[in-house]
Amino acid sequence: QVQLVESGGGLVQAGGSLRLSCAASGRTSSMRATGWFRQTPGKEREFVAAITWSGGNTYYADSVKGRFTISRDNAKSTVYLQMDSLKPEDTAVYYCAATPGASGSYYYLRAMSYNSWGQGTQVTVSS
Repeated sequence: QVQLVESGGGLVQAGGSLRLSCAASGRTSSMRATGWFRQTPGKEREFVAAITWSGGNTYYADSVKGRFTISRDNAKSTVYLQMDSLKPEDTAVYYCAATPGASGSYYYLRAMSYNSWGQGTQVTVSS
């Protein structure tokens, strides 16, 4: 089992930046990729970005491409999400998730591909 803890959320003005962290513990050797998802009330969880632990392949939702950057620190078992040029529509609870699966981009974009989830961190972007 993998445990995930997110941090770094908060309130920021439009155009500002935040960096989210996702620290993993437990059976981290089983992780093949870590992803970030976000959710607003009444909506389904939405894919944001993902990164593989071996090779560092990255995947982004079109809505965040060019503004968000996902990275990893293998030694710390931590994944980061650097969010720049934030918009009010980025407001959501952000979750990180880990998967033991290894496949292509379609696999990593789906929430059901992940079996470990953090508790979430709130990001609020004011206009």
